[in-house]
Amino acid sequence: MVKQAIHTANAPEAIGAYSQAIKVGQTVFISGQIPLEPGTMNIVDEDIRAQTHRVFNNLAAVAREGRGESRRCRQVDGVSHRSKPFCRGERGHG
Repeated sequence: MVKQAIHTANAPEAIGAYSQAIKVGQTVFISGQIPLEPGTMNIVDEDIRAQTHRVFNNLAAVAREGRGESRRCRQVDGVSHRSKPFCRGERGHG
């Protein structure tokens, strides 16, 4: 199968020798994201909710460029390097 590098201006530029995503057949493998604003490459300096929102918007933009659909996503792994807990139990999971 042919590998195709995916790039969109609607998500932050890849840093280093990476691509925003690689498409192989009908599968789009999206690289890790941090909460950067696409136009400025500045990190979202708000709370964890705003940062998480920015990350998922970036992921969706890359998926769209690769003709993928975020609703058909198979796996998302998240890692936080914050020293304080940020989950709010009263909101529940869902």
